[in-house]
Amino acid sequence: MKYLGLKRLIMVLLLMAVAAGAGWVIVNKHRSHVRPGENRKKLRPLPVEVAQIQRGPIELRRSFSGALEAMSEFVVAPKVSGRVEKVFVKLSDTVNRGQNVAELDNAEYVQAVVQAEADLAEAKANLVMSGSALKIANRELERTKKLLKRGIASDSEFDAARADQLAKQAQLEVAKAQVDRAEASLKTANIRLGYTKVTASWTGGDKHRVVAERYLDEGQTVAANAPLLLIVELHPINGVVYVTEKDYARLKPGQPVSLATDAYPGEQFRGRIDRIAPVFRKSTRQARVEMTIENEQHRLKPGMFIRATVVMEKVPEATIIPEQALTTRNEKNGVFVVNDDRRSVVWREVTVGIREGHRVQVEGEGLSGLVVTLGQQLVSHGSAITISNDHNEPTPRS
Repeated sequence: MKYLGLKRLIMVLLLMAVAAGAGWVIVNKHRSHVRPGENRKKLRPLPVEVAQIQRGPIELRRSFSGALEAMSEFVVAPKVSGRVEKVFVKLSDTVNRGQNVAELDNAEYVQAVVQAEADLAEAKANLVMSGSALKIANRELERTKKLLKRGIASDSEFDAARADQLAKQAQLEVAKAQVDRAEASLKTANIRLGYTKVTASWTGGDKHRVVAERYLDEGQTVAANAPLLLIVELHPINGVVYVTEKDYARLKPGQPVSLATDAYPGEQFRGRIDRIAPVFRKSTRQARVEMTIENEQHRLKPGMFIRATVVMEKVPEATIIPEQALTTRNEKNGVFVVNDDRRSVVWREVTVGIREGHRVQVEGEGLSGLVVTLGQQLVSHGSAITISNDHNEPTPRS
């Protein structure tokens, strides 16, 4: 029995040796058909997809998120306190420059004008009396002077007449000052009475603005200089975005801007960069950029979010490839360009320029024809390929 088991083991080992020898013969036979140094990849073309290298214009665009603000705001506030009698405008109403927009209870201020008029009348009466008293004192002084020359009046009588004349003259000057003060008080009372009619008198900008906020209604009491209405200018309107240092140097006043907002999907609004802040915010390391946007129909409103797109650079004639064609070899950017025979590729190192969506500007030598866009991770310089998306490839000859 032991002999039969040993015999079977020897047979198995012999069969394994024969199988190994046959495999070695087949491998060597296959290797004999491969020339020394020949790349096996060339014997098995790799499928790739390609795209045409293009020439044309390309733009460097940047999009920024921001919000709209009113170009200017005017807060209507009464200069005197009082109870609001009437408000003549409502939310979103158009207001003209200098228009009367509200009135306050003016009874107290009317009474102040009446009091000031009475004080003025009294001051004018005192002025008349002081003028008459001065005339009498002047005549008395002249009479005493003549009597003194004749020796009838004494020096003391002349001095008394002189002192009385000076006193009456001083009283006249005081009466004149009282009249001036009363007239000034009357003007002040009339001005304060005029303040009960609240007007929207802004300076500069458009002559027509819109009521954005109404803080008080009729019957409420308002303090002096407390906000009553907020009036804003909507044409043009101001767009505000914040940019980082990377984009800051490429922006300048006057650059055109294209804006989009969720309120009007698919619609573009035109504007321009108007002001660029000279400093960066320490908290965000961003700078404020303001844009002026035409808004004649008042469709854009303050507070709306916007996406502003700025063309920072434009190259009229550039070499352009699809972004997916870019690859890296030995830490260098490059592409695989298809040879004229459409059977192999060559590696071309490139310098990357402007990126616009999925299009990329590149610079380098030998950039023409077709470039590999899919499968370049499998190929190398000189690799054999077959173009899987080339529907115009000529039919091979039999």
